[in-house]
Amino acid sequence: MHVQEWLDTVPAAAVYAVVALVIGLESLGIPLPGEIVLVSAALLSSQHSGINPIVLGACATAGAVVGDSIGYAIGRKGGRPLLAWLGRKFPRHFSEGHVATAEKSFEKWGMWAVFFGRFVALLRIFAGPLAGVLHMPYWKFLIANVLGGICWAGGTTAVIYYVGVVAEDWLKRFSYLGLVAAVLIGLTSMLVIRRKAKKATAKQESAETEPVPAVD
Repeated sequence: MHVQEWLDTVPAAAVYAVVALVIGLESLGIPLPGEIVLVSAALLSSQHSGINPIVLGACATAGAVVGDSIGYAIGRKGGRPLLAWLGRKFPRHFSEGHVATAEKSFEKWGMWAVFFGRFVALLRIFAGPLAGVLHMPYWKFLIANVLGGICWAGGTTAVIYYVGVVAEDWLKRFSYLGLVAAVLIGLTSMLVIRRKAKKATAKQESAETEPVPAVD
């Protein structure tokens, strides 16, 4: 069943809970379609379904911030062995190449990697655990985490809601286009990260295979 159709069959309180839970689990490090669920719920809120967009945005933000913070704590405690375990369980998301790309982003951008990572599908999964593994100071992580969660969750809810209000009749017939757009954005960002991950892996493999010069 269509995500939006399913959400339309449950009470508003359950929609808030589902959005917060899915986004929280995704931010924690579990690959789930948080963006699609949020877009679907925001579209529903624009169609007079009893879903308050302000409450929805607040729940989405809370899920993002809490999930990322739990992921940070897990990553800080689990360290590198955790990333290795995740790589075995979710090889498509936590491969060595993906981890290497994310690590370079964190080393180069620091807090900004956490903030902007909220807007990129794969980095949303990596941000919390990887920041913990790399021992980023929690206060820096928390500031970037909160600001990123507010801008992404609140901003996405506001944009989709107001687009739905302005073009309500059109969206009732073609609301699936909003989900298609979200999926395309997610796939595009994933392909970009995957390409960078492959390059990072290739460089790492070439470095490992380079012969070591003999010492006289």
